[in-house]
Amino acid sequence: MTVQDVRAFNRFYTNLIGALDYGRHLYAPYTLTEARVLYELAHSADTDAADLRADLALDAGYLSRILNRFEEAGLIERAPSAKDPRRRRVSLTERGRSAAELLDERARDSVGTLLGGVDPGARPRLAEAMHTIRTILGDPRAGGDGDGRAEVVLRDPHPGDLGWIVQRNAALYAAEYGWNTDYEGLVARIVADYAEDHDPHLERVWIAERAGRPLGCVMCVRDDAPGTARLRLLLVEPEARGLGIGDRLVTAVIDFARGVGYRDLVLWTNDVLSAARRLYRRHGFVLSAEKPHRSFGRDLVGQDWRLDLHTAAE
Repeated sequence: MTVQDVRAFNRFYTNLIGALDYGRHLYAPYTLTEARVLYELAHSADTDAADLRADLALDAGYLSRILNRFEEAGLIERAPSAKDPRRRRVSLTERGRSAAELLDERARDSVGTLLGGVDPGARPRLAEAMHTIRTILGDPRAGGDGDGRAEVVLRDPHPGDLGWIVQRNAALYAAEYGWNTDYEGLVARIVADYAEDHDPHLERVWIAERAGRPLGCVMCVRDDAPGTARLRLLLVEPEARGLGIGDRLVTAVIDFARGVGYRDLVLWTNDVLSAARRLYRRHGFVLSAEKPHRSFGRDLVGQDWRLDLHTAAE
């Protein structure tokens, strides 16, 4: 690779991004830098000017002028930082959050339009190429050479991911609980039913990924009972446990189920899965029934758990 290769890519990409922003509609009435500051404030629960300056590599005076304009416009408010009284915490007001949400919506629509012209079969390659660039050039959130911590993202399944769900469930439950291939058969049927016939408006699969590697999964599918969704096949890889991935996956299912209008969310598990049961209980699930059974080559106690989505929302 030469310097000219990098410059050619930069010209192509900046022209592409510019083509998405006709007449500065995307960021108006803010500059690109101002829009980025709003984005960072909207995605951070507790930050201050020093954090922003470091994260965005901005000149202190330039950032100060931006924040002063935001405060005058009623977009932010500043208060003493809980982490360090010498610093000033910066947070969005309701008006500022509305502005950030509008910019985010415009950005999603623009990128969605761009991806609409990309062959679905080529999208995994595109995502992998983008991730490779971020990793090699040291983006810490992509698992590069920065601080060594990659961001865990929840995404829709790519081609091959449904097969990964079957393989990892079978392998992990065999290794950790001694379950036989009967369990693999059950998982394969669940995944095949979803792949062959699911309603994308009412059913979803999430893959938790870090640095291009899947680390967990969960499914939300329709149950036989009217108005009821079922959480299925929650899994987190052993090396990723303790990172809050299971909590995020369960939260994603609950938010999705409530958002599309389900009244109840149910699941079936076994009493040996103690960590999962604690997670469900923290999210408000209630044990509704349990029954001993012989499955997967083991004597188990099956449990039914239920979450009233209306009560949980209140």
